[in-house]
Amino acid sequence: MLRNLMFVGMAVVAVAIGVPALHNANPDLLPGVAEAALGRNAARDIPELAMLASPPEMATGRRVRLEPDARGHFIGDFRVNGRVVKAMIDTGASVVAINLSTARRIGLTISPADFTQSVNTANGTITAAPTTIARVEIGGIVVRDAEAVVLDDKALSGTLIGMSFLKGLRRFQVENGRLLLEQ
Repeated sequence: MLRNLMFVGMAVVAVAIGVPALHNANPDLLPGVAEAALGRNAARDIPELAMLASPPEMATGRRVRLEPDARGHFIGDFRVNGRVVKAMIDTGASVVAINLSTARRIGLTISPADFTQSVNTANGTITAAPTTIARVEIGGIVVRDAEAVVLDDKALSGTLIGMSFLKGLRRFQVENGRLLLEQ
Protein backbone atom coordinates (compact mmCIF):
# COMPACT_ATOMS: atom_id res chain seq x y z
CA MET A 1 0.00 0.00 0.00
CA LEU A 2 2.75 2.45 0.96
CA ARG A 3 4.63 1.56 -2.23
CA ASN A 4 1.50 2.32 -4.31
CA LEU A 5 0.98 5.67 -2.56
CA MET A 6 4.61 6.61 -3.18
CA PHE A 7 4.25 5.70 -6.87
CA VAL A 8 1.07 7.77 -7.21
CA GLY A 9 2.72 10.71 -5.41
CA MET A 10 5.75 10.57 -7.72
CA ALA A 11 3.49 10.40 -10.78
CA VAL A 12 1.53 13.47 -9.61
CA VAL A 13 4.76 15.41 -9.06
CA ALA A 14 6.06 14.37 -12.51
CA VAL A 15 2.86 15.56 -14.18
CA ALA A 16 2.82 18.79 -12.15
CA ILE A 17 6.36 19.59 -13.27
CA GLY A 18 6.25 18.11 -16.75
CA VAL A 19 3.06 19.61 -18.17
CA PRO A 20 4.01 23.28 -17.50
CA ALA A 21 7.55 22.66 -18.77
CA LEU A 22 6.20 20.97 -21.89
CA HIS A 23 3.72 23.81 -22.42
CA ASN A 24 6.45 26.47 -22.04
CA ALA A 25 8.69 24.63 -24.50
CA ASN A 26 5.91 24.11 -27.06
CA PRO A 27 2.71 26.07 -26.37
CA ASP A 28 1.03 24.79 -29.54
CA LEU A 29 1.27 21.20 -28.31
CA LEU A 30 -0.89 21.85 -25.24
CA PRO A 31 -3.15 24.81 -26.11
CA GLY A 32 -5.16 26.37 -23.31
CA VAL A 33 -3.23 24.90 -20.36
CA ALA A 34 -3.38 28.18 -18.41
CA GLU A 35 -7.07 28.57 -19.20
CA ALA A 36 -7.87 24.98 -18.24
CA ALA A 37 -5.99 25.25 -14.96
CA LEU A 38 -7.48 28.56 -13.86
CA GLY A 39 -10.78 28.85 -15.66
CA ARG A 40 -11.86 29.59 -19.20
CA ASN A 41 -10.93 33.30 -19.35
CA ALA A 42 -8.00 33.32 -16.91
CA ALA A 43 -5.33 34.28 -19.45
CA ARG A 44 -7.49 37.13 -20.75
CA ASP A 45 -8.52 38.34 -17.27
CA ILE A 46 -5.05 38.19 -15.70
CA PRO A 47 -2.57 40.14 -17.86
CA GLU A 48 0.46 38.23 -16.53
CA LEU A 49 -1.13 34.96 -17.66
CA ALA A 50 -1.96 36.41 -21.05
CA MET A 51 1.73 37.13 -21.58
CA LEU A 52 2.63 33.61 -20.48
CA ALA A 53 -0.03 32.02 -22.68
CA SER A 54 1.51 33.38 -25.87
CA PRO A 55 5.18 34.25 -25.35
CA PRO A 56 6.90 35.98 -28.27
CA GLU A 57 10.06 34.00 -27.67
CA MET A 58 10.88 30.41 -28.55
CA ALA A 59 12.47 28.56 -25.64
CA THR A 60 14.19 25.20 -25.79
CA GLY A 61 15.86 24.20 -22.55
CA ARG A 62 18.45 26.80 -21.72
CA ARG A 63 18.19 28.54 -25.09
CA VAL A 64 15.80 31.31 -26.01
CA ARG A 65 15.35 32.97 -29.39
CA LEU A 66 13.73 36.38 -29.45
CA GLU A 67 12.12 37.83 -32.56
CA PRO A 68 12.69 41.54 -33.19
CA ASP A 69 9.72 43.84 -32.84
CA ALA A 70 8.68 46.27 -35.59
CA ARG A 71 11.46 48.67 -34.55
CA GLY A 72 14.10 45.93 -34.44
CA HIS A 73 14.25 45.70 -30.63
CA PHE A 74 14.40 42.36 -28.85
CA ILE A 75 11.65 42.24 -26.23
CA GLY A 76 10.61 39.26 -24.15
CA ASP A 77 8.53 38.19 -21.19
CA PHE A 78 10.96 37.77 -18.31
CA ARG A 79 10.25 36.59 -14.80
CA VAL A 80 11.87 39.01 -12.37
CA ASN A 81 11.72 37.80 -8.77
CA GLY A 82 8.88 35.52 -9.91
CA ARG A 83 6.78 38.24 -11.58
CA VAL A 84 6.27 38.52 -15.34
CA VAL A 85 7.86 41.66 -16.71
CA LYS A 86 8.03 42.63 -20.38
CA ALA A 87 11.59 43.84 -20.97
CA MET A 88 13.92 44.87 -23.77
CA ILE A 89 17.44 43.52 -24.16
CA ASP A 90 19.90 46.45 -24.06
CA THR A 91 23.54 45.50 -24.59
CA GLY A 92 24.45 49.15 -24.01
CA ALA A 93 23.14 49.03 -20.43
CA SER A 94 25.65 47.89 -17.81
CA VAL A 95 22.96 46.55 -15.49
CA VAL A 96 19.26 45.68 -15.45
CA ALA A 97 17.24 48.90 -15.21
CA ILE A 98 13.69 49.00 -13.88
CA ASN A 99 11.35 51.79 -12.93
CA LEU A 100 10.07 52.35 -9.41
CA SER A 101 6.59 50.94 -10.13
CA THR A 102 8.08 47.68 -11.44
CA ALA A 103 10.48 47.51 -8.49
CA ARG A 104 7.58 47.65 -6.07
CA ARG A 105 5.60 45.08 -8.10
CA ILE A 106 8.47 42.58 -7.94
CA GLY A 107 8.86 43.04 -4.19
CA LEU A 108 11.75 45.49 -3.88
CA THR A 109 11.49 48.10 -1.15
CA ILE A 110 13.00 51.34 -2.39
CA SER A 111 12.91 54.61 -0.45
CA PRO A 112 13.83 58.11 -1.65
CA ALA A 113 17.06 57.85 0.38
CA ASP A 114 18.14 54.87 -1.77
CA PHE A 115 18.57 57.08 -4.86
CA THR A 116 22.30 57.61 -4.35
CA GLN A 117 23.94 56.62 -7.63
CA SER A 118 24.40 58.84 -10.67
CA VAL A 119 23.87 57.02 -13.95
CA ASN A 120 24.40 58.18 -17.51
CA THR A 121 21.46 57.57 -19.80
CA ALA A 122 20.61 58.56 -23.35
CA ASN A 123 18.72 61.49 -21.82
CA GLY A 124 21.55 62.63 -19.54
CA THR A 125 22.69 61.94 -16.00
CA ILE A 126 20.04 60.99 -13.44
CA THR A 127 19.96 59.56 -9.93
CA ALA A 128 19.18 55.87 -9.42
CA ALA A 129 18.81 53.42 -6.56
CA PRO A 130 21.30 50.54 -6.88
CA THR A 131 19.94 47.11 -5.96
CA THR A 132 20.29 43.43 -6.68
CA ILE A 133 17.55 41.32 -8.24
CA ALA A 134 17.51 37.82 -6.78
CA ARG A 135 16.34 36.04 -9.93
CA VAL A 136 15.87 37.04 -13.57
CA GLU A 137 14.63 34.33 -15.96
CA ILE A 138 13.41 33.79 -19.46
CA GLY A 139 12.51 30.35 -20.74
CA GLY A 140 14.92 27.90 -19.08
CA ILE A 141 17.56 30.58 -18.50
CA VAL A 142 18.04 31.76 -14.91
CA VAL A 143 20.47 34.44 -13.70
CA ARG A 144 20.69 35.00 -9.97
CA ASP A 145 21.77 38.13 -8.11
CA ALA A 146 21.74 40.44 -11.13
CA GLU A 147 22.93 43.97 -10.44
CA ALA A 148 20.24 46.51 -11.16
CA VAL A 149 19.25 50.12 -10.80
CA VAL A 150 15.83 51.53 -10.07
CA LEU A 151 14.92 54.76 -11.84
CA ASP A 152 12.03 57.12 -11.33
CA ASP A 153 8.97 56.22 -13.44
CA LYS A 154 9.40 59.49 -15.39
CA ALA A 155 12.96 58.53 -16.38
CA LEU A 156 12.18 54.97 -17.52
CA SER A 157 8.87 53.67 -18.80
CA GLY A 158 9.87 50.02 -19.24
CA THR A 159 12.49 47.51 -18.16
CA LEU A 160 15.90 47.09 -19.72
CA ILE A 161 17.84 43.85 -19.46
CA GLY A 162 21.49 44.88 -19.44
CA MET A 163 24.88 43.24 -19.20
CA SER A 164 24.50 42.17 -15.56
CA PHE A 165 22.02 39.58 -16.92
CA LEU A 166 23.75 38.90 -20.23
CA LYS A 167 27.12 38.14 -18.60
CA GLY A 168 25.37 35.22 -16.85
CA LEU A 169 24.89 33.57 -20.26
CA ARG A 170 27.26 31.33 -22.17
CA ARG A 171 26.56 33.42 -25.26
CA PHE A 172 24.16 35.80 -26.91
CA GLN A 173 24.15 36.71 -30.57
CA VAL A 174 21.93 37.58 -33.48
CA GLU A 175 21.36 34.64 -35.85
CA ASN A 176 19.08 34.90 -38.88
CA GLY A 177 17.56 38.11 -37.52
CA ARG A 178 16.72 36.58 -34.11
CA LEU A 179 18.54 37.12 -30.83
CA LEU A 180 19.82 33.85 -29.40
CA LEU A 181 20.32 33.69 -25.63
CA GLU A 182 22.08 30.57 -24.37
CA GLN A 183 23.14 29.56 -20.89
